[in-house]
Amino acid sequence: MDPLSTPKNETKKKLRPASWQVALVAIFLFYMLLPIISTYVFSVATRWDRTILPEGYTLEFYAKAIQASYFTITLRNSFILSISTVLVSLLIIVPTVYWVHTRLGRAKPLLDILMILPFGIPTVVLALALIQVYHFPPLARSPVLLIGAVVVYSMPFMYRPVSNALQALDVQTLTEAGQSLGANIFQVLYRIVIPNIVTGLLSGSLLVFSTVFAEYTLTSLIVGARFKTFPLLLVEFTRINGNIAAAFSVISFTIAWLVSMLILWVGSKGQKATTEGIRAH
Repeated sequence: MDPLSTPKNETKKKLRPASWQVALVAIFLFYMLLPIISTYVFSVATRWDRTILPEGYTLEFYAKAIQASYFTITLRNSFILSISTVLVSLLIIVPTVYWVHTRLGRAKPLLDILMILPFGIPTVVLALALIQVYHFPPLARSPVLLIGAVVVYSMPFMYRPVSNALQALDVQTLTEAGQSLGANIFQVLYRIVIPNIVTGLLSGSLLVFSTVFAEYTLTSLIVGARFKTFPLLLVEFTRINGNIAAAFSVISFTIAWLVSMLILWVGSKGQKATTEGIRAH
């Protein structure tokens, strides 16, 4: 018997998950996937209240959902709101966090605390406060005020990935190296720092997009029917037809998933091109 093979076998045994670990993961996946699968099935079920499985299947509810009068308008508004929020969050968070990491290190604990506040402030309170403060035109109950509200609401989801990505880099050294070569602070941020934190930017963008795309309370209270989004249409149909509402939920989830895949694909292509450019130089 080869004595060198014993450690390898022991290593393989250690790497194999225990039966209770497999069972725990299986239970977790079942718990997470069951509501999603049930929503998908309910959106195509003709009737599902007397048996374990639906009595029949149809795509009629998807056809009715797409033919809804505000379907295209609400979908467009949700895209406008989500993409605008992502762009504004990037413009605000990235320079601020970079500046704190390089120049105002003492302010980082305070910034961390401020980024926790949106989790503790109910969206109803936030909406009513903004309505009371910005009650003058053109901001009063406008899409611009709504974008500002959802930026505040989703700011922690952008801040944390960007901050972690910057913390993993030696930003101070990169900044000093760039400035020693004649680059100003904006060139350092755009050409050196941002290409190195693409993963954090993508993670934050995905979190913000998915959060804002499904946001209902702020939109309902601030703009209402003036700027109707997809979640408002979904909630409206929950009172009319549950199957059509389920179809809207599936469409919303599928769109968010496809956009997430698109963002990841574009980001990976951009990061690859940036890496090749750096190697070429």
